[in-house]
Amino acid sequence: MTQPATNLADRLTLMLPPTPPAPQPVQVTWLGCDLRTGDVVEELPAVTPAGPLARRLGTYSSTGFRLDLAGAPPSWEAATDPGRTMLVCVADGLPVWVGIVLTRAGGSAGSVTLGCVTPEAYFDRRYAQTHTWTQQDEASVIASGLIGDTQIDGLGLTIDAPPTGTTRDRTYLDDDDATVLSRLSELMDVDGGPEWTVDLRWRDATETSVELVARVRKKIGVQSTPPGVVFTFPGDVKEYNLFESYEQGKGATVTRARGQGEGDTRYTSADQVASDLIAAGWPRYEHRWTPSTSITSTDTLNAHAAGALALMRAGVRVWSVSAVASRAPRLGRDWVLGDVVGLHVITSPRHPAGVTVTARAWGWEWDTAGDVIRPIMAEDG
Repeated sequence: MTQPATNLADRLTLMLPPTPPAPQPVQVTWLGCDLRTGDVVEELPAVTPAGPLARRLGTYSSTGFRLDLAGAPPSWEAATDPGRTMLVCVADGLPVWVGIVLTRAGGSAGSVTLGCVTPEAYFDRRYAQTHTWTQQDEASVIASGLIGDTQIDGLGLTIDAPPTGTTRDRTYLDDDDATVLSRLSELMDVDGGPEWTVDLRWRDATETSVELVARVRKKIGVQSTPPGVVFTFPGDVKEYNLFESYEQGKGATVTRARGQGEGDTRYTSADQVASDLIAAGWPRYEHRWTPSTSITSTDTLNAHAAGALALMRAGVRVWSVSAVASRAPRLGRDWVLGDVVGLHVITSPRHPAGVTVTARAWGWEWDTAGDVIRPIMAEDG
């Protein structure tokens, strides 16, 4: 049985919150791996990122590195061969970031520099073939088929694209010279289009090889409400910023998508109008653009216009959070790209009464040297 506090010091001790555990450093390991097989060629302890690692849904990011030759293993050249290898960041035993090595430079200096891009960039180096899909699933058939165009002599991707239940019509021609990246981006941009990314995992329990997984979902990540993890300011969050914009290209109450043709023969969507906002007193802000010059379907253009309106009607609201990586929810273990995450601001000059935010982790940046993780949280329109 717990004994009652017998003096003032004991009572004060009971009133105080428990001391939080000391932050545990994130254990980071760098590997040089074969790009097509994923096999580990060499551990590279002398690799240092020149900037933060980053990932974004539906696109790629790039990062530079320095490799100090004094600490490099004998096979460092084979492990960093441009076009044939990839750098893999393992955090606390889990692979969380990968970059294809595209450039390597060095000479009389004691180090070489490496330039890497995340594997989504490979889709910009392969071209979509001729396809005609009529009322086919957007993920298991269309997105999977486009990614399949990269599989001949490709990266050995595992395609994880179960049906979403949404069917679409698409006609693509090899003569359009459109990259797979551009086609996947167009598909993701339509109203309710599928999200995609390239994830990374161990191939098996031996942890001697990694596997690249092209993942397609209606929404990538865990969409739990309330969110599974919450960042807190003040606490594990050092600082945060809310960016709001209704600039051109970021906010609109009327959208129109244009396709192939000229003048009166040009394919055009119907105007998509945020009638509720205009009725509530918002001005008319128009946004017109061409998602692709090869589109000849009005239905497809309407879907693009509707998708743009859904994103732009409320403008942009992005929360940028800088948290101490060793204290914050762990990337790869507690949350991943696309998850719904939370931010709890207890008090700040911008939000003196506090605020609780639930938003998608549309991207992240990780400064491994500075122990800073930055989830980029975008609110749905």
